[in-house]
Amino acid sequence: MSAIYRRELKSHFQSMTGYVFIAFVVLFIGIYFMAYNMMSGYPYFSYTLSGMVTIIMIGIPVLTMRSFADDRKTKTDQLLLTAPVTVTKVVLGKYLSMVTVFAVPILLTSVCPLIIKMNGTAHLKADYASMLAFFLLGCVYIAIGMFISSLTESQIIAAVGTFGVILLLLLWPSLVGFLPASASGSAIGFLILWTLAVFIVHRVTSHNLLAAVLEAVGLIGIVGIYFIKRGLFDRALIRVLEKVAVTDVFQNFASHYIFDAGGLVSYISIIFLLIFLTVQSIEKRRWS
Repeated sequence: MSAIYRRELKSHFQSMTGYVFIAFVVLFIGIYFMAYNMMSGYPYFSYTLSGMVTIIMIGIPVLTMRSFADDRKTKTDQLLLTAPVTVTKVVLGKYLSMVTVFAVPILLTSVCPLIIKMNGTAHLKADYASMLAFFLLGCVYIAIGMFISSLTESQIIAAVGTFGVILLLLLWPSLVGFLPASASGSAIGFLILWTLAVFIVHRVTSHNLLAAVLEAVGLIGIVGIYFIKRGLFDRALIRVLEKVAVTDVFQNFASHYIFDAGGLVSYISIIFLLIFLTVQSIEKRRWS
C-alpha cells in the first residue's frame, strides 16, 4: 500500500493538480481570513472555515476526478488490479494520497488562530476543533469523489457527479423541508430510497439474485409495517433524512461551538462505507 500511496502522491504533484489545489484552498482561506478575522474583527476562525465549505465543493472534484477514472480510461488500472496487492490496499493508497494533499493547506493555515490570538481575543480550542471537523468533512467529500470516479472512465463525469452530490449535501437541510410529512408519503419515500439503495448494490456487485431478494425484503417490510403500525411513518422520512445533512456536524463546531464527538464518528463511518463501496466497485471490474 505504501508504494501505491507514494506513487499516487507523486502523481498529484507531477501533474500540478496537487499544487493547484493547495494554492486554491490557501488563497480562499486567506481571503476569508482577511475579510472576517482581520478586517471585521471576528474572534473565531470558524467563520473562515464556514465560508470554505462551499469553496471546497469546487476544489475537491478536481482533486478526485482522476483517481480511478483516468486509470480506467488509459487501461493502467489493469496493472494495479494484477499487482500483488489487494484491491483494498490500492483504494486506501489512492485515498490517503488525496487526503494528504487536502491536509497540506489545512496545516499551512493552522497558524491563523494563533495570529488572531496575537491581535486580540481568540478561542483556540473551538477553532482547532472546527478545523478537525472541517478536515473530516473534506475527507468525506474526497471519499464521495473517489467512489464516483470508480464508476466511470470519464474524468468530466466524475468531477460533475462529485460536484452535484456535494451540492446536494450542502442544500440538503433546506430540501428536507419539502419532503412529505404524512405516513403514506413517508412510506413511499422509504420505498424509493430502498430501491435506490438496492440499485447501488446491484451496480456494485452485479448480483441479480441478491438485488431481487433485497428489493422483495424491503418492499414486504415497509408495506407490512405501514399497515400494522401506520403511526410510525408520521414525519419518519423527514426525521431520518435530516440525519443525512453531513454539514450539520461541522456547523455544530463552527457555529454552536459544540464538540460533537458523535458527529465525528459519523464522518468516519461514512468514509469507511464509501471506501468499502469503492473496493466493491473495483472488485466487480477486476473479475468481469
